[in-house]
Amino acid sequence: MQQRKEIQHVFCVGAKSLGAYGGYETFVYKLTEYHQNKKNIKYHVACKANGSGYMDENQLESVKKINDHEFEFHNAHCFKIRVPQIGAVQAIYYDAVALKACCEYIEKYHISQPIVYIMACRIGPIARYFYKKIHKLGGKIYLNPDGHEWMRAKWPAPVRKYWKISEKMMVKYSDLVICDSINIHKCYDGKGIHGRNPRTTFIAYGADLTLSKLTDDDEKLVNWYKDKGLKKKGYYLVVGRFVPENSYEVMIREFMKTKSKKDFAIITNVNDKFLNQLEKKLHFKSDNRIKFVGTVYDQELLKKIRENAYAYFHGHTVGGTNPSLIEALGSTDMNLLVDVGFNKEVAKDCALYWNKKTGNLAKLINKVDHMQLEEIKKFGEKAKKRVAKEYTWEKICNEYEKVFTDWEN
Repeated sequence: MQQRKEIQHVFCVGAKSLGAYGGYETFVYKLTEYHQNKKNIKYHVACKANGSGYMDENQLESVKKINDHEFEFHNAHCFKIRVPQIGAVQAIYYDAVALKACCEYIEKYHISQPIVYIMACRIGPIARYFYKKIHKLGGKIYLNPDGHEWMRAKWPAPVRKYWKISEKMMVKYSDLVICDSINIHKCYDGKGIHGRNPRTTFIAYGADLTLSKLTDDDEKLVNWYKDKGLKKKGYYLVVGRFVPENSYEVMIREFMKTKSKKDFAIITNVNDKFLNQLEKKLHFKSDNRIKFVGTVYDQELLKKIRENAYAYFHGHTVGGTNPSLIEALGSTDMNLLVDVGFNKEVAKDCALYWNKKTGNLAKLINKVDHMQLEEIKKFGEKAKKRVAKEYTWEKICNEYEKVFTDWEN
């Protein structure tokens, strides 16, 4: 039995920055925030120095600058990696160089039994090399696989093939796979080296459950509604990446079939190619209820928009515990989710479900349009109780502390 260490060093690789609008970025921010006063854990976080989603530490408060490429935030040691602009391949390059930097740091400072926590399965072909290297340094590799990336329709066939192979190799060469979905957790167990490693564990994703600080008459909200032609409880809402696997075609098509007098507000970063494809198929521009309203990065405003929605659509069909779903359950009373295992394990009986068959969602929307407000409110109360019990950041970060500090797990 190895002696318990006073400080467990954890190296986080895969997020672009801290505090940006993204799943891993939010996760690392919250993890370091909740653990910043812990004496038994020290985090080291890789960040992008340039390119899309790069780390700008000047936007954060209470940053302690070390040099041009290192700083401390939330008591975590953060180091920046410069990435050449080489298209989609830069994500692979970023992870590889960040892992190399972790190994060099571990070696230089003689860190005992480090954990290197890799988020996403991008570097499968070189996973074995880093697995052996980190083991030689006395450490372990933990992995968060981020759902099945190879199932995403946005990737061309050769890229999807690469993601599938990469995922398989990374799962194989990991000591522990931490899944944020029970469904994914079941897929991976026992698929590592010699059919016994890695072991897997389930830790969900968290969400900020505090209500928005904005009031209904706040100038910021009033102006946003006026600009977008919306009003409180007068719109259905969706927030998410504008990609095919998030069911935008089905949601728009079905909403257009309804008799609803409400609007359908779509908060997303529009992809012109996909948008034009949908217009060609659906001719949604002829329906003035369908409103693409752009992105909203002001978190207080976004919370208030969710809270004031009549109902929320969630069409994600790929991935694990989706952050936008948890946030919707914690703020919007009525949630209408596509019927897949990932969503049902999160929401259970706190939401209503639809499938992609023609007419199915339209029928549900017409039904919800005429539901009594008290019935809708009961769904909201049940959803908020579930999220408060299972998906708070405090609970998730406590579970991560146990996993990271138990070297024998």
